[in-house]
Amino acid sequence: MLAAGTLTGAGQALADDPIKVGILHSLSGTMAISETVLKDTVEMLIEQQNEQGGLLGRELEAVVVDPASNWPLFAERARELLEQHEVDVVFGNWTSVSRKAVLPVFEELNGLLFYPVQYEGEESSENVFYTGAAPNQQAIPAVEYLINEVGIERFALIGTDYVYPRTTNRILEAFLKEEHGVADEDIMIEYTPFGHSDWQNIVSEIRRFGEEGKRTAVVSTINGDANVPFYRELGNQGIDAADIPVIAFSVGEQELSGIDTGPLVGHLAAWNYFMSVDTDENYDFIDAWIDYTGDEEAVTNDPMEAHYIGFNMWAEAVRKAGTTDPDAIKDAIIGVAVPNLTGGYAAMMPNHHITKPVLIGEVQDNGQFDIVWQTPSTVAGDAWSDFLPGSRDLMADWQAPMRCGNYNVATGSCGGSTAAEEAEEALAEE
Repeated sequence: MLAAGTLTGAGQALADDPIKVGILHSLSGTMAISETVLKDTVEMLIEQQNEQGGLLGRELEAVVVDPASNWPLFAERARELLEQHEVDVVFGNWTSVSRKAVLPVFEELNGLLFYPVQYEGEESSENVFYTGAAPNQQAIPAVEYLINEVGIERFALIGTDYVYPRTTNRILEAFLKEEHGVADEDIMIEYTPFGHSDWQNIVSEIRRFGEEGKRTAVVSTINGDANVPFYRELGNQGIDAADIPVIAFSVGEQELSGIDTGPLVGHLAAWNYFMSVDTDENYDFIDAWIDYTGDEEAVTNDPMEAHYIGFNMWAEAVRKAGTTDPDAIKDAIIGVAVPNLTGGYAAMMPNHHITKPVLIGEVQDNGQFDIVWQTPSTVAGDAWSDFLPGSRDLMADWQAPMRCGNYNVATGSCGGSTAAEEAEEALAEE
């Protein structure tokens, strides 16, 4: 009886242990402008879940670390979360190089990462759920919009010098040439370091590129706080949207909140959510965010919605599986559908990407976006691009019996994990 009582007490203690939710976002350094708000978003979602009784009768506890916009440090902090803090799940990362850095850690320790930001694709890991946009959910539709709706013929692909802009621009360059017959001389590509601040020469090059007789646009994969001086320099040189429109993939309401948006009016961004979306779900989310921050001027943005979707998908999978065990969650989450903030549903696909609408927004002088175009329905994310030779034959499916992120349909074989090699390559290029 004593032994039975002891076991019962241990079981009760286990049930009372909190579910630990890791948050892996930069709170300092060049990416803090974008990532700090994502940390706050996850903490708000945890607070809301606890107000509803937690999960499985257990309270959720946030465990926050700061990788400080230092890509190798992301891997150390991920290991700290999984080994020392023994978190059940992690929500985090922004840049692709930081994600590449942590992938080997999550695969080695069988952790779960929900990644909330648009990225370049060319990846599908059993341990990662990609709730941001793949290129076919953002970059490709954005360029098609420029061609079909704006009449653009020349493209300046301007980005921060790391894996996401480089790979995305390789996909876009191939797409422009193969699908639309755009000539080499009508594509300009330029990269700058993180935190780049002196844009005078590059903006002058863009202006000259746009003065050669064809309608020109900038496709921007500039990340972090470098966006502020970039847009400022456009204004300084008198380049407005009527001359050379910019369509950005990493500039949302949060980034615009720190600058004078007057000179930016008419420039564009491609996302899967904007704060200006007119739905009850969105208004409820905005109200909750303002209440949580205590700031009537607080803004919401696309990666925040991605965390909202990812968190609710994970919570539903936990309820469905009856456990936070990573392997059980991997199986339970496929097919889970939860409301997005645009009035529809997001579903988790077998390739660990989700379904999303695609929206094009135009910058207004109040720092918000007027939605000028959107897809009629949601788009399923492609892990592998149809426009890169090495990727055309690949598919990802994490359900049995395939359970592979890079299955080659031509050879009938799985390439297996390349996370360690990709992490080493990505970090070496920085």
